[in-house]
Amino acid sequence: MNNKGCQEESVQTKPKMTEGSSKTNGAGNKPGSPQGAVRMPFNERRAQILDVATEFFAENGLAGQTRQLAKKCGISQRLLYRFFPTKEDLLKEVYNREILGAFKAVWFVELQDRSQPMAVRLDAFYRDYLQSTLTRKWLRLFLYASLAEANMAPDYIAAIVMQLLETVMREVAHERGVELPEDPALLREMAWTLHGAISHYAIRRHIYQSSLSLSEDQVVTMHVRVFLAGFEDMVEVCSGR
Repeated sequence: MNNKGCQEESVQTKPKMTEGSSKTNGAGNKPGSPQGAVRMPFNERRAQILDVATEFFAENGLAGQTRQLAKKCGISQRLLYRFFPTKEDLLKEVYNREILGAFKAVWFVELQDRSQPMAVRLDAFYRDYLQSTLTRKWLRLFLYASLAEANMAPDYIAAIVMQLLETVMREVAHERGVELPEDPALLREMAWTLHGAISHYAIRRHIYQSSLSLSEDQVVTMHVRVFLAGFEDMVEVCSGR
């Protein structure tokens, strides 16, 4: 990317009024046009664009137009492309920061802390996961990406969720002294019975605006206990024993 002229943006000057020209607002812009851009360091402006873009795509879907996004940022579309040469570049940054970046690496460490009972570890993880990751904004971005057949959702599942599911299964099996089948796909499918239940609860809560009568902690505890109570039977059935 050519950074010349990107370190600071030029200030839009107030246009002169000429006879027959259209009215301008108090900032010297035509009504409906972007407000005069304030000088801002490159990194600050880039972060501001990402903040606005996250909210914009979460509300309008990935098909949202960059022209409208630029207007919401108070800059021109041309200037937007100085920071992100293509819409795909912008969406990739939104994914890295908002989808992938929401997952805390420390969760893997805590889930494997065998000094704590598995019920405690799963309760703590899913309560935090619900509050910090499965938010309304995150879910809308994730679901819009899935509907648009973009790579965000499959990439997140491949990079994060698959490892998470296998970790949960290994740790519960170790605590219970249960031998697991060797098929990784089967292990992940069993773990989805818990992870999928929690994820769908978040969708019902934030997208459908239902399931609001119980607290998140109550729901997490219920699903964790059900998963653990039926763990041995589930493994036995899935293993064909």
